[in-house]
Amino acid sequence: MSDLLKSIDARTRLAGTNKLEILLFTLGVDARTGRHETYGINVFKVREVMRTPAITAAPDMPPAVKGMVSLRGALVPVVDLAEYAGVQPDSPRDIMIVTEYNGHTQGFLVEAVDTILRLDWAQMRVPPEMLTTNMGGLVTAITELPDARLVMMLDVERVLAETTKIDDDFLFAGIKPINRDDLTVLFADDSSVARSQIERTLKVLGIRYVAAINGRMAWEELQKIAAYAESTGRKVKELVQLVLTDVEMPEMDGYILTKSIKGDQRFSGIPVIMHSSLSSMSNQQLGKSVGVDEYVPKFEPQRLAETLSRLLLGNAAQAVPA
Repeated sequence: MSDLLKSIDARTRLAGTNKLEILLFTLGVDARTGRHETYGINVFKVREVMRTPAITAAPDMPPAVKGMVSLRGALVPVVDLAEYAGVQPDSPRDIMIVTEYNGHTQGFLVEAVDTILRLDWAQMRVPPEMLTTNMGGLVTAITELPDARLVMMLDVERVLAETTKIDDDFLFAGIKPINRDDLTVLFADDSSVARSQIERTLKVLGIRYVAAINGRMAWEELQKIAAYAESTGRKVKELVQLVLTDVEMPEMDGYILTKSIKGDQRFSGIPVIMHSSLSSMSNQQLGKSVGVDEYVPKFEPQRLAETLSRLLLGNAAQAVPA
């Protein structure tokens, strides 16, 4: 089963091409549609696919967390994705997708895995509002296969946040506001959980912001800002001082957004921070290769706040007013 996952070296060449590879899987019959819906997860987040080992139940586990398994000496929490997504499985979930992102390893129980599909991020669309509502915001992008099947990309960052209580108040404790309403950050992220955390961080810092749900929308916002700057005889960096971007986003990913910004003289002097759950050294190097100034893992608001403050104020040693 692990033969599905090829060498990651071959996938590093996808960076900057607006392409991705997703592992397709099913969870069971969805009572809302009466079908076995097809879901997807970015292969970069998948460590291995295996038969589900013996799961040890533990007390006080969050809903949908079935317990823990031991993988090569490490205890890994196991989430029943069908239960989490409100899907009624009609067969045992004896397949487990082991994922690794945001510095966490977890197992996802699924009904079956299908294949790995390579496609362009431009083929991934923002889900319609009705689907977003029906799935409780769990789907971040959709695409249609040649056989007319729809593939839904799950917001696995949301799954992690809600099953580990990662978004607790203590994560924001100690962030020092800089209260600069003359500074504006434009950020792009397709995950509602990530957007909420970014907004909360920026509000604590006292910084204005413009939000976008993917790279294409962020690029369109930048075009509007650039046009306004030109009409008023100003530089874009006087209006937007920093761009914060996710990597995985429908229609335009963070690599292409960064390359577009860095290749356009109008945006000269505006730093780009890549804010991603794909936080391995290889992914950080991919970000650097397209011109990213800094790389901050997701769900680390204090580290994000420090990086934002340092770059926005232009001096790492500058005192931040209380």
